[in-house]
Amino acid sequence: MITLNNGVSMPRLGFGVFQIPPAETVRAVTTALETGYRSIDTAKVYGNEREVGEALAASDLPRDDVFVTTKLWNDDQGYDSALAAFETSMERLGLDRLDLYLIHWPAPARDLYLDSWKALAKLYADGRIRAVGVSNFQPAHLTRVIDETGLVPAVNQIELHPALQQAELRAFHARHGIVTEAWSPLARGDVLDDPVIVDIAGRYGRTPAQVVLRWHLELGNVVIPKSVTPSRIRENLDVSGFALTDEDMARIAELDAGTRTGPDPDDFNG
Repeated sequence: MITLNNGVSMPRLGFGVFQIPPAETVRAVTTALETGYRSIDTAKVYGNEREVGEALAASDLPRDDVFVTTKLWNDDQGYDSALAAFETSMERLGLDRLDLYLIHWPAPARDLYLDSWKALAKLYADGRIRAVGVSNFQPAHLTRVIDETGLVPAVNQIELHPALQQAELRAFHARHGIVTEAWSPLARGDVLDDPVIVDIAGRYGRTPAQVVLRWHLELGNVVIPKSVTPSRIRENLDVSGFALTDEDMARIAELDAGTRTGPDPDDFNG
């Protein structure tokens, strides 16, 4: 667990459902919960909030045992529209209180993320959300919402993996008490055949994915790997039985190439 800047605890390793088709989502989330995941990350734009809710409802886990995150999509940005979009997401999820709500992208050309943040601040003040944050925000976007509202995001969920290590942004987060959460933590598999990762995995008798996820945790990141394969869902959670050395961390640090698998947040307004 990691403690957010408002005192709420969040699991360090969660289960993401990006690009999992709705028809497969209930089974995947059910497998994840049965395996031991206690954090589920979805978003309106993923099209599977309802199925995440169905899996949660079918589970025998107490509601407070599962940390649920969803996100405000770009088309819904703005104060009133963000409030309405939140209610719609909650209806799909079948929840009356959300653990974490994120603005999915700053979408700077729309210039609505500040109004959206004020809407999230209201929902937080009203007790509808336990913590509020953002996703894909750059330092300029973060500075603006903090300076204008005084409310510091609890989390910034960003693309982060060995080929895109985001050191400057992570340092900004550390200075402001913002937790770094990594999406695409395995670079959609692109880093798993890197010779450095493969070598480290071989020395520990672990999979390359387990090594990369362990690297994230040792950096202090929250991480949300995705899979629909039960064996990989289990493997991705099994990363607590070993630790990387300083030499391992230094070798992985050298893999940073500034390579994205997704859009540039300064340009993406979709």
